[in-house]
Amino acid sequence: MTNSDLKEKVQKVISDHKTGILSTVENNKPHSRYMTFYNDELTLYTPTKRDTEKIGEIEKNPNVSVLLGYEKKGQTDSYVEISGTTAVNDSTQLKQQYWEESFNQWFNGPDDPNYIFLEIKPETVRIMNLNGEPSQELNL
Repeated sequence: MTNSDLKEKVQKVISDHKTGILSTVENNKPHSRYMTFYNDELTLYTPTKRDTEKIGEIEKNPNVSVLLGYEKKGQTDSYVEISGTTAVNDSTQLKQQYWEESFNQWFNGPDDPNYIFLEIKPETVRIMNLNGEPSQELNL
């Protein structure tokens, strides 16, 4: 499979699955939590509050891991493992673009200064369980 084909398959998994697991590093150990993800090609965005512990964790260590994909029983579902770095992005355009009414339970609208995004730039993406094939890796 070419890199272009692999990238397309990865983008499909990422685009089809909004809920995944974000792992940051806390005291040299993984700290994982479920998050909602949006994407622009392979760059991921996840909304969060500015005053959460994950912000402190990424300020100390910007390396993160993301899992997206599993459904149903999971045994044959394609999923991706993404390793990359993250930074805070509080652009007004991004906040407007991805605003959902369900966010009202955490934020006072898209202009809330506590409403920000983590922007995740992948470095390595592994796609697993792709039509019974062995895992494949995309290095960026």
